[in-house]
Amino acid sequence: MSSYETMPTESVWDYPRPPALRRDPRRIVVECAGEVLADTTGAWKIMETSHPPVFYLPAADIRGDLLRSASHRTWCEWKGIADYWDVLVGSDIRALAAWSYPDPRPPYRELTDHFAFYAGRVDRCTVDGYTVQPQEGDFYGGWITPEVRGPFKGGARTHGW
Repeated sequence: MSSYETMPTESVWDYPRPPALRRDPRRIVVECAGEVLADTTGAWKIMETSHPPVFYLPAADIRGDLLRSASHRTWCEWKGIADYWDVLVGSDIRALAAWSYPDPRPPYRELTDHFAFYAGRVDRCTVDGYTVQPQEGDFYGGWITPEVRGPFKGGARTHGW
């Protein structure tokens, strides 16, 4: 029996706004172009109304030599300014595949020195061995696992929710 078979389901509509931050001890692995980009059991999980969770992985558990700072930045009303990162494995470049908050606003200070990855821009992301499904759209970057229930914001015709 997998850990997901005994785990209660969570509706993203029960997640709070502003988002909640919680430590997640499950093993998270990010793979890209035949390389393990990240492997951790020390992630933070952000849960926000209508979105699948976003996992932030500690820099110490990420192959920093495979990340290159991009000139792209965005602003989150809760967390502050996000910097974006390209993933480079040899000649394989995944533009804007990760982001981080170098100086996150309280109460999200724990996200300092952590990175989040778009599951759809790398080859595979797993949570406790389960391959996640990327959130639709190209903005939010949530990861859908078996315990998470929608409907999810991000896909076509959901921007105004």
